[in-house]
Amino acid sequence: MTKMTENTALEEQLIDDIAEALATRGFIHLQHLFPQWLALQLMHEVKRLAAFEFKPAGIGRNNSQQLNSQVRTDSTLWLSGNSVIQQAYLDWMEQLRMGLNRRLFMGLFDFECHFSHYSSGDFYQRHLDAFKGKSNRILSSVFYLNPHWSENDGGELLLYADEQVSPLLIVPPRFNSGILFLSDVFPHEVLVSRCDRFSIAGWFRVNSQSTEPFEPSQ
Repeated sequence: MTKMTENTALEEQLIDDIAEALATRGFIHLQHLFPQWLALQLMHEVKRLAAFEFKPAGIGRNNSQQLNSQVRTDSTLWLSGNSVIQQAYLDWMEQLRMGLNRRLFMGLFDFECHFSHYSSGDFYQRHLDAFKGKSNRILSSVFYLNPHWSENDGGELLLYADEQVSPLLIVPPRFNSGILFLSDVFPHEVLVSRCDRFSIAGWFRVNSQSTEPFEPSQ
């Protein structure tokens, strides 16, 4: 085991807390999620790559993907694990995947994620990450990389319960915080950002669309 792997090992109590929240509420908002050094290096990585490698984000998947500036205007870059710091992040999420499967039997098969960059004026309208029976995305994650965020900067994520007009939760994109939520249960949106806003958005997936959906108890 490398020093970096040791330093990114998840505490069992953290996985317990995440599992309990997902089982009861279907979401969890987390603060100080990663070791400080990992969060800082991810921040430097995303800012470096955003300068020349990001592309406008599309709507839909694979061949059906299209650009729609009425829905979203951010830019993204998929994580490939081709740097040490990207692989450290993916290793952390892999530990979480295995831990949640042991506790909740969710059948999570793999994880995909991308860096996101919202420039001033960018937004993402209300949407679901998955529709029941139509996607293998089960659990969504967002991790924030904005060390100097203030309330005037905008870019909050609003999480909704079903068709409710008022948000269930308002998530500020503060540095080293994040949120996990069931992909086909909670509509959400990103409010207009008034400055550069960086994050990592990801999805844990199952191997088959026929897998029974995971439902929170309330």
